Amino acid sequence: MSTQPIGPDDVEAAARRIQGRVRPVLLTPAESAAPLGAAAGRIGFALEYLQHTGTFKARGAANLAAVHLAEGSMPEAGITIASGGNAGLACAWAAQATGTRATVFLPATAPAVKIAKLREYRAEVRLVGTEYAHALEASQEFAEKTGALLSHAYDNPYIAAGAGTLALELLQQAPDVDTVVVSVGGGGLFAGTAAALTARGVRVVAVEPERCRALNAALEAGGPVDVAVDSVAADALGARRASRTAFELARSPLVSSVLVPDAEITAARRALWHGRRLAVESSAAAALAALRCGAYVPAEDEHVVVVLCGANTDPSDLA
Repeated sequence: MSTQPIGPDDVEAAARRIQGRVRPVLLTPAESAAPLGAAAGRIGFALEYLQHTGTFKARGAANLAAVHLAEGSMPEAGITIASGGNAGLACAWAAQATGTRATVFLPATAPAVKIAKLREYRAEVRLVGTEYAHALEASQEFAEKTGALLSHAYDNPYIAAGAGTLALELLQQAPDVDTVVVSVGGGGLFAGTAAALTARGVRVVAVEPERCRALNAALEAGGPVDVAVDSVAADALGARRASRTAFELARSPLVSSVLVPDAEITAARRALWHGRRLAVESSAAAALAALRCGAYVPAEDEHVVVVLCGANTDPSDLA
């Protein structure tokens, strides 16, 4: 897919395309970070889980659909995508909103709540294998056979640029922000966020589970490499390989790559529920976990925004 880093101009163009189609992010202060176990500093939450389909993924899907509809390049077979669930939901939502067909491939291990929601969006759902990589291969074969537009959960410049529109909205609401903390799977949200922010001097902290560390491993190896996938957040952060775009943008001195254990992700998710009544999925809680466990320690006067990126979860285990 994408081989060149995107830049702030790409994100700004995406923002113009999807204006009025997505919900502006709600930014709220963590009135007291101490009960959540977060480090010192001025901490805020970006409540992106309130977005259409429950995650930031709607932004990229809307941008991709807008581009192809404007260019008249949307095939009759519609769009196909492989996903752990969230990207598929966004694709199905965007397709339904524009009268386009969507065929979504997921691993059979995808959460039932996401599969049910996909069907509500009238997507054709196909369950393949046990990992995102298996679903990806099946979606590629489907696109070759039918002529459907092959989208990608994260490794597509329009998807990444669309995700980055979240960062532009953060800057409008908090122009003095120093650092934005995001969870990372394959790197779509990270890439868009870094493209929008590092050019403006804002730091980005890329957070991954210890056993789903595609971007961290790419930086260690000098390029994207395959990694093992085994985490409580694997349904959303379980990419086997980070995108080249994410890797290139992560090499900025303004980017920090940190890892958090599953136990801290689970604890952060529960803290958000018990302390703020915010029911988010494990992938979203990973970003806060980095502050709680000290993987990233802000300076005393640092203004940090933690992106809570998704809430497609069964909250029954939060009681």
